[in-house]
Amino acid sequence: MIERQGPSLGQVSDFDLRMIRVFKAVVECGGFTAAEDVLGISRSAISLHMNDLEKRLGLLLCQRGRGGFSLTEEGRQVYEAGLTMLASLETFRTEVNGLHDSLRGELNIGISDNLVSMPRECITHSLADLKARGPNVRINLSMEVSDSVVRGVSDGRFHVGVVPEVNLLKSLASEELYDERSLLYCADTHPLYATPDSSITKHILAGYDAVIPSYPLPDAGRSAHSLLQGAASATDRSGAAFLILTGCYIGYLPDHLAAPWIAAGRLRAICPERFKYLTPLVTITRCDRRPHRVLEAFLALLATRIPVRD
Repeated sequence: MIERQGPSLGQVSDFDLRMIRVFKAVVECGGFTAAEDVLGISRSAISLHMNDLEKRLGLLLCQRGRGGFSLTEEGRQVYEAGLTMLASLETFRTEVNGLHDSLRGELNIGISDNLVSMPRECITHSLADLKARGPNVRINLSMEVSDSVVRGVSDGRFHVGVVPEVNLLKSLASEELYDERSLLYCADTHPLYATPDSSITKHILAGYDAVIPSYPLPDAGRSAHSLLQGAASATDRSGAAFLILTGCYIGYLPDHLAAPWIAAGRLRAICPERFKYLTPLVTITRCDRRPHRVLEAFLALLATRIPVRD
């Protein structure tokens, strides 16, 4: 009699998908107890699933105990690989759903930070259009720095991304959306706040400490920042705003991000007609992407919402 054997050590079978989903929920909730309500199962059941998954993979995925919950390096890699695998499974499900008339499935979209405050922003309207067309569509949106969004689209974690058109991979296809305008700002406690624009020259600006971004910039942005005296750096636009608001630095910000502080009298734009630059924003998808009805529907709806360029 031949005895049926389970999956070999280190291999993942179809049966393991539920345990990988449990692992994903535990990581995103930050521990077993916090994941109980999300998963609808007890902590002991979660622990059994996790122990079984670790035995099947032959890896220690996390540390748990009095010191709290934390991922091992192997656990982090398994979590990231699991995200890619689950996204691929969702793509398969969406393609199968394409055999039916109704629009079903998921859209995993990554968007660069701070874009929701743009007055000309059209992403939210397009997502609303998508939801109206397919009420059962699930939208999973992540706000991340642009490099992370680009990586997410490239490795299949996101179906589509919205990022500045800077340093894009050749494996990605892009479509124009609109331009984001950045102006030079100072806070109300900075010496330039009360200085008339007519008195401000490039030479004067070079005498003040400035925030220089460590995130990618378009050519126009690099040229604009080359005139400033870098004394601090920021990894994103919110960080730049934080430093500018101290009153110790001047720096460039997207005008839509600065708008609330302008209205409150906390910031002013310095010579907005002279010190400015535009950053083109684009959607990105993989050039080799497979057909995906939800994604194609979203891109078609988005195309109808893109504003006419000035």
